[in-house]
Amino acid sequence: MLNHLNNHPSPEALLFDLDGTLYRGNEAIPGADRLIASLERRGIPCLYVTNNSTRTPMEVVEHLLAMGIPAKEEAIVTSALAAAYYVRMHYPGADTYVIGERGLIEALENEGLSLLEGAPDGRKADLVVQGLDRKLTYEQLTKAVKHLLNGAVFVQTNPDRLLPVDGGFIPGAGSIGAILQAATGIEPIIIGKPSRILMDYSLKLAGVSPEKTWVIGDNPYTDLAAARDAGCPSVLVLTGLCTADNWREHCSSAGVTPDAVCAGPEQLEVILSDILK
Repeated sequence: MLNHLNNHPSPEALLFDLDGTLYRGNEAIPGADRLIASLERRGIPCLYVTNNSTRTPMEVVEHLLAMGIPAKEEAIVTSALAAAYYVRMHYPGADTYVIGERGLIEALENEGLSLLEGAPDGRKADLVVQGLDRKLTYEQLTKAVKHLLNGAVFVQTNPDRLLPVDGGFIPGAGSIGAILQAATGIEPIIIGKPSRILMDYSLKLAGVSPEKTWVIGDNPYTDLAAARDAGCPSVLVLTGLCTADNWREHCSSAGVTPDAVCAGPEQLEVILSDILK
């Protein structure tokens, strides 16, 4: 497998994607628990960076712990948290209409945003913040379109058109966003990977320079593209989107070149042990 990581400084932090990288659905990928435990013993900070906006950080922690993967709440970086931070910094106190689940709603509330759900119908939103909502209704779409056409800023947690689940895929936040964009002609501000917004937020939390922060992921179009744009070394693991037969094709289509390609966490642990010894 490809490995040019020796051309980069040793990592002082690692940003891990989750689904497809450390687990698939509710099943840990072999070696993920040992990899993370070994990095913790070495004192290398690990952040878990996910485009999924539906879960709260504690729910993500509980999911990881149930699979034997050690994690703490402060290490979880979701597109919901990054979206809430972004809108607080740029639109503090804005009246906000939300399409999303608990992870996004709690993140926005914790950043002091005023959410319009339950407010009088005539109240105008300054923002429409949209993530994945698996109980989405036509009424929600109608309200979001109305606010957007009345001048609200459109913020979307992540561009993923599909969300992997046990047994296949379901429409993701990007598919809901595509409906709103088609109806209004308004392009959203994208928060999640490959956007720099989520990456810059993650690097801020890590407190480490990009060249010393390695990004580990299974998706060239999101994880590796985000690493490229942020100036971080990247490692592609063949446990999700890509296989040994097609990773070169996917990377070429995404316009990325990984610094290493690993079969999975077990091989990555060997590489890191050699570099960090």
